[in-house]
Amino acid sequence: MPLIVKAIKRPILKSAFFKPAYHLLFGFAVIFPFNALAQTAQSTPDFETAAKHAIILDHETGVVLYEKNARIPTAPASMTKIMTAQMIFERLKDGRLTPETEFSVSEEAWRRGGKPSGSSTMFLEVNSKASVEDLLRGVIVQSGNDACIVLAESIAGSETAFANLMNIRAEELGLTSANFTNATGWPDEGHKISTLDLARLARHTIKAHPEYYPIYAEPSFIWNDIKQNNRNPLLGRFTGADGLKTGHTKVSGYGLVASAKLADKRRIVVLNGLESKSQRRNESLRVMRAAFDQFKVYKLFGSGDVVADMPVFMGKSETVKLVVDADVKSGLHRTSRKHLKTQLSYKGSAPAPIKKGDILAELLIEEPGRDVRKIPLMAAEDVEIRSAFSRAISAFVNLVRG
Repeated sequence: MPLIVKAIKRPILKSAFFKPAYHLLFGFAVIFPFNALAQTAQSTPDFETAAKHAIILDHETGVVLYEKNARIPTAPASMTKIMTAQMIFERLKDGRLTPETEFSVSEEAWRRGGKPSGSSTMFLEVNSKASVEDLLRGVIVQSGNDACIVLAESIAGSETAFANLMNIRAEELGLTSANFTNATGWPDEGHKISTLDLARLARHTIKAHPEYYPIYAEPSFIWNDIKQNNRNPLLGRFTGADGLKTGHTKVSGYGLVASAKLADKRRIVVLNGLESKSQRRNESLRVMRAAFDQFKVYKLFGSGDVVADMPVFMGKSETVKLVVDADVKSGLHRTSRKHLKTQLSYKGSAPAPIKKGDILAELLIEEPGRDVRKIPLMAAEDVEIRSAFSRAISAFVNLVRG
């Protein structure tokens, strides 16, 4: 049975940027069309960034607006602490912890994460105590490694055990690239997560924990009479910026998970692999501006919309309507939408009987600079098989026609 790939005939939602084109692929071509289309989609993007890994995500829909090496796991440095804080938020929400719960500072936490290490620290003192509320600010505002280790040891017994809990929860959240080996982001060969999953984690944090998310926007925090400023370069520089975390190690370069809200729109930007703190500041401002000014979410189909009619073999109806079961949206640079293409892919006529909801075809969406997306299309109604007599007549006619 030949694989049929053809463009959608009608303009989607009366958009003028879907150009009809028809293709028939036979024989061994069945295994090739998706790869061929993917190569076509890797065109030069209308927007670029100096970051080695980058993504712009629309918060409301979760639609990717721009990506560059965003699905490749990479060292997240202190951006790891978004997951560490997420674990604490969940325990506060379900009552396993309270903001007033106090934890003791072990020598291990002080030695590895405190002042002597010269790393990011909350300046906790060994054998002292701190509340969960203060430790959270130490993690989020001051990026304190010592605060992370205190929380990890107190909850799981060790930082390694806590990292295992982080991985379990990451998998439950669908963060398939995540592999955490510690709570701080300290360099480790196996400690990685993609920028896409960091963006998804940030989106989840914002949606699931509105009562705690504002901590990310706090400009400074004082502990042990030492004031430390929030390291997010967008706070106070970009209107609407309210989170999340920076990161830097020699391995990862300079990175940032950022979010901002203007009017009714929120965007999430993740950059990693920049060369300096100043480049991170300048590039994050430029990319966040572009996220609002240059990118848009386009709705191609609504849930239940009819995409096309598909021929039916030996059915009481000659065709069946194909629909999507969820909204289909595309995030694009405003100048790229004219290059977006859609195609219908199916293997010949669908044999009757057909049940409503049967997956019969795929909608192929080509977006500039990305691999082809494949959206399942299903039957909008039942189609009964013809009677035995009718099928026999059709078979005879086909035989005569050769």
